[in-house]
Amino acid sequence: MSLPRKAMAMVQTAPRRLEARDLPIPSIDDDSGLIRIEACGICGSDYEQFEGVLRTPMPVVPGHEPLGIIEAIGDRAAQRWGVDVGDRVAVETMLSCHHCSTCMGGSYHLCDRRRIYSYVPLSEEPGLWGAYAEYMYLDPNSIVHSIDPNLPASTAVMFNPLGAGFRWAVEIPESGPGDTVLILGPGQRGLASVIACREAGVSKVIVTGLEADAKKLDLAREFGADATIDVENENVTERVRELTDGRGADVVLDVSAYAVEPVAESVDYVRNGGTVVLAGVKGFKEIPGFVSDKVVLKEVTLRGAIGVTSRGYQNAIQLIESQKVPIERMHTHDFGLDEAELAIRTLAREIPGDESIHSCLLPGKD
Repeated sequence: MSLPRKAMAMVQTAPRRLEARDLPIPSIDDDSGLIRIEACGICGSDYEQFEGVLRTPMPVVPGHEPLGIIEAIGDRAAQRWGVDVGDRVAVETMLSCHHCSTCMGGSYHLCDRRRIYSYVPLSEEPGLWGAYAEYMYLDPNSIVHSIDPNLPASTAVMFNPLGAGFRWAVEIPESGPGDTVLILGPGQRGLASVIACREAGVSKVIVTGLEADAKKLDLAREFGADATIDVENENVTERVRELTDGRGADVVLDVSAYAVEPVAESVDYVRNGGTVVLAGVKGFKEIPGFVSDKVVLKEVTLRGAIGVTSRGYQNAIQLIESQKVPIERMHTHDFGLDEAELAIRTLAREIPGDESIHSCLLPGKD
């Protein structure tokens, strides 16, 4: 079957402005590919890109959580990726060179020349660099993972947030049996972190949230959290001390979006010699009340976390395919491609009375 000549895509042209455009579908060489998008996950950074605070170039096709079917692929690309036309793949967000000293040192997600799907502008050919589209170009430096084609697309696309849970809550801080992990924020990545911690055998998992997050905190407990804390109606420091016998958490993971208070507070919640992982983007805001001496005196390890690497994705896909955890309980909304703005605003609680946890765009949705 021949491919169409154009693909509909939602293009961000300015902060808080998305418009539908028909973009040419490119020819594929021996090293590249093309996928038909089945689903694109929506997360907090989509909202930050929509708002313009990430300072990404425009016009651009957003969407950095692509799940799709390979519709065209070059011979060398098929051999390199181990996939072919008709295969369903999950696409990693980062585009790294795989040759610089950083990549060769094992940190390809921090590549000196990295690009990120959804942040590459239309001015760079072929333009279809994001998954808010019917089709997306696969750059030769892409990393893709095969995933069970029988899973619902809205479940399979959770490879990205669940991969973040494995990397941020387990891999980076080396969490495991005997550890207490405190997760600040019960959004999709906070809930994914609960699941990942349980898979890693973490002994105690605690999750914080707002009063408005009551349903999310209920879901956190369903996924295995030992305790949840309502930060607006409970004293978090006292509750953490109570739940950790006065010691503090071994690991504190901040996945809250925009709120800067948890960054300063995390140092109070962590034990002496513990680890704080900062993964929630704050829109480049400064952190009032952050006292570095607390980090020094407690010998806290402070780690940043950007993106997911192959190990996290592989763990996530394996767990999704096993179907032993009802991760679909996180999924709350399906949106059509032309409803991209509504999807983002729903996640950001801009739509009164409509609460989203995990949502995705489905280009084939009527």
